[in-house]
Amino acid sequence: MLICAISIILFAYGGRQSMGMFLRPVSEALGWGTDVRVMSFATGLQLLIYGCAAPFLGAAADRWGPIRVLILSGLLYSFGLFMMSQSTSEFGLVLNVGIFIGLGSAGIALPMLLSIVGRVAPEKWRTFWLGIVVSGGTAGQMLIVPLTHYLISYKGWVYATIVLGTMALLVVPFALTMASAAKGILSKKDSQSLGDAIKEAAGHRGFWLLTVAFFVCGFQVQFINNHLENYLNATAVGGAMAATAIAFIGFFNMLGTQASGFLGGFLRKKYLLAFIYSARSTVFLVFFILPKTELSVILFACSVGILWLATVPLTSGIVAEVFGPRYLATLYGLVFLSHQVGSFTSVWLGGIIKYHTGSYDYAWWLIISAGIVASLLHLPIDDKPVSRILSEQKENTAA
Repeated sequence: MLICAISIILFAYGGRQSMGMFLRPVSEALGWGTDVRVMSFATGLQLLIYGCAAPFLGAAADRWGPIRVLILSGLLYSFGLFMMSQSTSEFGLVLNVGIFIGLGSAGIALPMLLSIVGRVAPEKWRTFWLGIVVSGGTAGQMLIVPLTHYLISYKGWVYATIVLGTMALLVVPFALTMASAAKGILSKKDSQSLGDAIKEAAGHRGFWLLTVAFFVCGFQVQFINNHLENYLNATAVGGAMAATAIAFIGFFNMLGTQASGFLGGFLRKKYLLAFIYSARSTVFLVFFILPKTELSVILFACSVGILWLATVPLTSGIVAEVFGPRYLATLYGLVFLSHQVGSFTSVWLGGIIKYHTGSYDYAWWLIISAGIVASLLHLPIDDKPVSRILSEQKENTAA
């Protein structure tokens, strides 16, 4: 189960995180020169649709089975990448990059895979298993992003998208293997309906605090993913250094997500999350004010990599711990929607700020400030299981 989940997220996440490598080459190839607003909007729309679709696809998976959703989404994601390679206009680029890839990637993303693994994993080690899956995504970032940069540099962006689209087709056999590995667990019925689960979460104050705070996670990481290359291109180190930086981020995030997943099984997850957001803002601030050299970029990548997606196993772990893992696909999908709204906002806003001011300075101050706010939002979260879960635990213990 873990091997297949890691393999799927490696291709899916690695391909999606490579979108920043296309920002400048696609804009220049389609005749827009240094104006990256169209590609920024298309990529931002992709992230927004990716987030908006996640809870609906999660509900579909909770009702009809996640394996069907994985397969159909993998095929759509691959189709979107192939069509991106044929884009020649603003409309075509927005349609293929924003809508097709956005919808396809939503069904093979972390919310879907974490919900599957969360239902299969032993309760004691659930957060650790979730961390392992998240680290598979960053392994894709570490491997696929540099590969994409190489393909764009030596073969062109059209060739690169075709390669990524072909790799995405591997989602289908991995999904079928997961169905066999689950051994009927995914088809088990539950006494609580999906509608009741949503109502229960909607009435929980901590669920809303977690959702609002997760906006900041997307706001921070997607700004780096999509604008770091363009930001560094205006410095002495050059834009090519961004691919190296994102690879380092991916490697160290593998360590960070597994560490946060492990620690989440023993320490209060909300306090770990508060620390991660404040530490991120500190790293961003130091990098922003320091001179840009190859060493400072690498040190930044290593530092922020430890914190990169360390929030994901903890955030999804809180949802599973408070409400149970049965409807994790839908409930975490709703929390994840906020993450993707933040992602869209920072990717789109970053392009607007750069176009109108000529620099990214204001954008850096925004992501730094947002991290402090997110850190504070986690402190009052009630992370104890709801009374329904406590009652079920007592019944299981008595049985």
